[in-house]
Amino acid sequence: MAEREAVLRLDGQWARVRAGAAHVEPADRDRLLDELIGALRTRPEDPECTALLGLRLADRAALRFAEGDRAAALATIEEGLRSSERAAAHSPDFARWYARGLINHGVWLAWPLSDAARLPRHPMGPAATEGPSAMERAAGERARDLTRTAVGVWAGLDQRDPVNRRGLAQAKVFLGDRLAELGSAEEAVAWAVDAEADFRQLLLADPGAEEAEETEEALDHIDRQLELRLRFLAFGSLVSLRARGLLPERLLPQAVVAARIQGVAEPEIAARLHLGAEQVRTMLEVTPWLAVWRVEVRGPDGLWHVQGHPWHSATEVRNRTAEDVASEVVRGFAASADYPGDGGHWRLRLWWHEEGDPAGARFRLVVGPDAPGATPS
Repeated sequence: MAEREAVLRLDGQWARVRAGAAHVEPADRDRLLDELIGALRTRPEDPECTALLGLRLADRAALRFAEGDRAAALATIEEGLRSSERAAAHSPDFARWYARGLINHGVWLAWPLSDAARLPRHPMGPAATEGPSAMERAAGERARDLTRTAVGVWAGLDQRDPVNRRGLAQAKVFLGDRLAELGSAEEAVAWAVDAEADFRQLLLADPGAEEAEETEEALDHIDRQLELRLRFLAFGSLVSLRARGLLPERLLPQAVVAARIQGVAEPEIAARLHLGAEQVRTMLEVTPWLAVWRVEVRGPDGLWHVQGHPWHSATEVRNRTAEDVASEVVRGFAASADYPGDGGHWRLRLWWHEEGDPAGARFRLVVGPDAPGATPS
């Protein structure tokens, strides 16, 4: 008993250092953490010490990440998760620790796959020319599976407890992120919508709770993510989400615009999204989208050179397809002094909202001998 109490006192000392309540030099901090991890390892039969070992190995991994040693950090987290999993069945608290560890590990594994907006760094549509490396993709798939496990752990806890409901909602948000990074855009939106419904239920159940501000922040984050991700969905995915009840009403105008940008006719939009023809027409008339384009000409040096304004520009449009806007740019460029002539090589890319990866362009055109021509998407 005395040995166990000594280990827990050591953990309490580390907890104060970790929280910033007690200052120690980095070398002393590392020695303290190593001593604690070693002491916790001596008590594998003790569920609390086993659960704490998972947490402290995660702390060690975070320090290794900060030092730039990603490989060692990931290996340390894997060991920590095995410890956390062994303890999870003994207490709801230990299960929560395990679930949070699964999500955190997923975030670290998938870090190279997302940009600052938590959107996929590598578009994976049919036009994608460069995706993640095999190692990055394998790490992303592992991250997805870990996060899906975390959803299961949270779902298995008592859902009468708002802590568990909040944890489950947050886990669904992270699963949406992991799916988006691997190109499963429709399922990413579905999980985000599911999470949003959970957070709204939490807010309605106890609007005065201390966690209300955190819930509002989560809802704002989900709202931004849904608006961003909707731009990457094919019309068939929008139809599928609508049929599954996973396309929120407030996003219908953007879904209608997304379909129109892709070249879907108004009657088909109305029929397949179960909207009235007048509804669709009104949404298209009042909801603008920003068309961003870039024209490049290949010079004698074989390099592509971006042209100046107005061939590298943007404009807000309503009820226009990407091909409509691109056609106007093409006609204007062909009649301009910047046009390289009928034998020249040039190309146009047009995006929705912001210039980005070529694979994410809504319209692509390459002109020149043996060029593939225009590609709306």
